[in-house]
This record gives sequence, structure tokens and C-alpha cells, in this order.
Amino acid sequence: MAAVAVLRAFGARGPMCLRRGPWAQLSARFCSRDPAGAGRRESEPRPTSARQLDGIRNIILSNPKKRNALSLAMLKSLQSDILHDADSNDLKVIIISAEGPVFSSGHDLKELTEEQGCDYHAEVFQTCSKVMMLIRNHPVPVIAMVNGLATAAGCQLVASCDIAVASDKSSFATPGVNIGLFCSTPGVALARAVPRKVALEMLFTGEPISAQQALLHGLLSKVVPEAELQEETMRIARKIASLSRPVVSLGKATFYKQLPQDLGTAYYLSSQAMVDNLALRDGQEGITAFLQKRKPIWSHKPA
Repeated sequence: MAAVAVLRAFGARGPMCLRRGPWAQLSARFCSRDPAGAGRRESEPRPTSARQLDGIRNIILSNPKKRNALSLAMLKSLQSDILHDADSNDLKVIIISAEGPVFSSGHDLKELTEEQGCDYHAEVFQTCSKVMMLIRNHPVPVIAMVNGLATAAGCQLVASCDIAVASDKSSFATPGVNIGLFCSTPGVALARAVPRKVALEMLFTGEPISAQQALLHGLLSKVVPEAELQEETMRIARKIASLSRPVVSLGKATFYKQLPQDLGTAYYLSSQAMVDNLALRDGQEGITAFLQKRKPIWSHKPA
């Protein structure tokens, strides 16, 4: 099944308006069927922006006045940006970053009051879960670039990404317990990124951990000085973008597929993936290029 068909099964219902061209930016207006426009007034600015160049899509949480809260509109906008042209060979890697000193403060608590009602609350958490699963199931790697505070669902977003690079000023927390709303959904991603006892201390106390602690426990891939954050994140993204998209895509899917399996099943699945990899045009091109002592010329074609 094509990747975009799989991804759309997680809830996207319509096309997106990404203009083509260098660093094309998403329009402030939405297509009439764009799910990200739901629940947002026409005059309100789009809560995310997206630009793409040389195979690297930069998605930016763009509501710093509200601490980049993952409101329903923000989640649907992020969902649209992630889904757009997921099957395109022009897309090799996604970076998620944010404007302002807060990466994301988590859900918008104004949307979680009694007045909004259970149905609205369910839509918020279901949409958030879909976005996190979209990241896991996306055919290209997704990198979080964090420069500041990431709390609750914001921490969940970081934990859900394949790679996470943060500045040394960043910190992470799941503080919902302090306001009477346990971070149960953030705990899903957190528990899959850090040791259980670390996750539970964060969830039970709500206390933040530093970037260095997050690195030590596995929530982050790398911590760098703030001045080097973008350069280092782009270095990783450019390296991934220089490789064969179908090879990387197969590798990502296989990694997550084997992870929860017992050892025997994991080796069975990964062995079959190696055989499938060798059947790819780029799989054979890479081996041939190595034997001929030349750089490979990737086709980026799935077969």
C-alpha cells in the first residue's frame, strides 16, 4: 500500500495547499477540504508553517504567544503538514521546530474545560494520538529540533519523533499531575523513549528534567549549544536527504516493526527486510557502487 494511503488512514480527509518552489510556504488560507482549517476562524493565522528545500521539509509551530500550545487547530495543521506529499520522492526528511522560547506547552487548557464537553475533549486527544502515530508511520525520518521548554503533549511530540536534537537550554516535563490532569497520553510516547522508572518519576512528580538529563535517559539524540542547534540539526537532515529514500523508508518501517517482537520474530522480520532491501534498485546500486569504488547514484524509486 502506498505510504500516503496508510498515513491517511489515521485521519486526514483532504488535500493540502503547499505551493511548489524553493522553500515553498503553506498558504495562510486553506483548501476548503483541508482538515487543518476545522475549528479555526478564517482571519486567524495558520498555527504552523512549512517550507521545503532539497528534500528537507521544515515544519514550524508558529504560535509563540500561546506557547505553541497543541490546540485542536494546531494539531490539525501539523497533521496536514506531515501528510502533504508523503509519497513524493522529493521529500526525504522532516524537521519539526518552533518559534519562541517554548517548543510547546502541550494541550490548550482552555479547550479542556467542562464547557467544551466530552465529545470535543475526545476529538482533541484522538487527533493528538493520530498525529503522534503519523510521525511513527511516516515513510521518512522526522526530527524534532528543540530550543526551549517542551511540556506535556509538547514533550510527547519530542518523544514521538525518530530523532531529537535540543539546545542545552531546553527542558522537558509532564506536569499534568500538578493541575489534576495526569499526562496519560504523553506517557505513551515517553515510556517508549526513556526507562520506565524515569518516565514514572516525571509523570508522578511533574518535575522537569534538563536537556542533559533527557540525553542521558534517551529522550534526546543530541544536545548542543543554542548557537549550534540549527546547524547540527540541518547537518543530520542533509545527511539523511543524501541517501536513498526507499532504503531509509524500509529501514525505518522495519525498525519499528521488529521493536516490540520477541528476538526470534525480530530477526525473522529484519532478515526478510534485508532480502527486500536487496531487491530494491537502490540496494543493488549501492553495492555495485561500493564494489566499483564510486559514489552511488540513487534513483529513489521503490522498485
